[in-house]
Amino acid sequence: MKIINLADRNSILNQYVAEIRDVNIQTERMRFRRNIERIGECMAYEMSKELTYSVKQVQTPLGVAPASTPDDSLVIATVFRAGLPLHTGFLNVFDRAGNAFVSAYRYYKDKECRTIDVHIEYIATPDLTGKTLMLVDPMLATGESMELAYKAFLTKGRPARLLIACVIASRQGVEHLQRLFPDDDVQLWCAVIDPKLNERSYIVPGLGDAGDLAYGDK
Repeated sequence: MKIINLADRNSILNQYVAEIRDVNIQTERMRFRRNIERIGECMAYEMSKELTYSVKQVQTPLGVAPASTPDDSLVIATVFRAGLPLHTGFLNVFDRAGNAFVSAYRYYKDKECRTIDVHIEYIATPDLTGKTLMLVDPMLATGESMELAYKAFLTKGRPARLLIACVIASRQGVEHLQRLFPDDDVQLWCAVIDPKLNERSYIVPGLGDAGDLAYGDK
């Protein structure tokens, strides 16, 4: 798997990440959602450079102009509910893309809240056969929910190419996906990679629960 950590580069993206982390700012739900959306727009622009392009001829009122535009048949997929603002940011850039959604939630199997399982409940997607699939989710903690979401989407066709995007990833989650996708034809794009998970599998320093911050407590 090819890993791109956008925090290694200086760009305005880092400001948006700082704001979604900041306890004095993240309580504003609308601003939190918009910052996640803006992060999606920035990441989508960077990832657009990895698509396949060819030159087309565009008729203007005064002549014909060449334009190098993407050829990929693109589908943007996300996980309810936390992934919706990030998905919106990607869709703002790739406005002609197909869209796919899956609901997944994690729950604790023990009273100590140390053993986690992930449940997949709902899926809606076009046929993914031969498509370029962008699987976007704001948080990559253990990597298990991302893995299960991808496997759920595979029931609707195997994409030709997989690009994964997350805002904040843990090192453990990145390593999990590296084991799952050992070949370089899969890319993982992260706005930032954090060092660890706590005992409840939350990313540290992270930002808390992205779904709750975007839409309120469950």
